[in-house]
Amino acid sequence: MCLAIPMQLTDIDGAQGTVNTGGVSCDVRLDLVETPRVGDYVLVHAGYAIAVLDEDEAAETLALLTEMGVLDNEAPA
Repeated sequence: MCLAIPMQLTDIDGAQGTVNTGGVSCDVRLDLVETPRVGDYVLVHAGYAIAVLDEDEAAETLALLTEMGVLDNEAPA
């Protein structure tokens, strides 16, 4: 099973970005998304941001993943 997680982009350095959700940060590649901006929510899979999400879509997905027990955090406010 493959799972992609919505994470908020907190820093950009060229084609590399730092993302965060629930207090967990990691570095991801940004090669697959057009014009990412700090503050955007991106869908992260296998170390790559694969899509930019709007905040409502990210919140809904994070809430569902939390409800399913996949994540142990709250959706963005």
